[in-house]
Amino acid sequence: MTTFRVAFVDVYPLRLTEPGLEVLLLRRAAAGRCPGSWEVVHGSIEPGETPRQAALRELQEETGLSPERLYNLSRVEAFYRHGADEVGFIPVFAALVATDVPRLSPEHDAQEWLPLADAGGRVAWPRERRTLQDIQMLFGRGDAGPLEDVLRIEGLGD
Repeated sequence: MTTFRVAFVDVYPLRLTEPGLEVLLLRRAAAGRCPGSWEVVHGSIEPGETPRQAALRELQEETGLSPERLYNLSRVEAFYRHGADEVGFIPVFAALVATDVPRLSPEHDAQEWLPLADAGGRVAWPRERRTLQDIQMLFGRGDAGPLEDVLRIEGLGD
């Protein structure tokens, strides 16, 4: 029987530059899944971990970055894993970072900061294109505007 669970997280590393927001894209290395594809930070939620904790851990593991601000993007994606007959739900986060020098994990062989509009043409997953549009709408000014109090996640250290 098909199972349903909150299984993964997506994290969009963002930096604010003079021209506007940029997102960090990572290219999958040849030895892993989806070799050569460009994507944002993805990862599994470990047992006993909350989606927020998983987002922070995955961001650190895949890029070495820590956010100054973390946001819930008010969207949950879904992915059907046919091999496991499971629908995995994917809470989506945006992480505003101060440094722009990521340290890549072995899962990736390249990285690039791109303006949101350019990144949409590079990413492999359609859900990432849709999320980039949401990010532009929500964070085009560098914060969540009137939604800041609802979307911003406080207490990053715990």
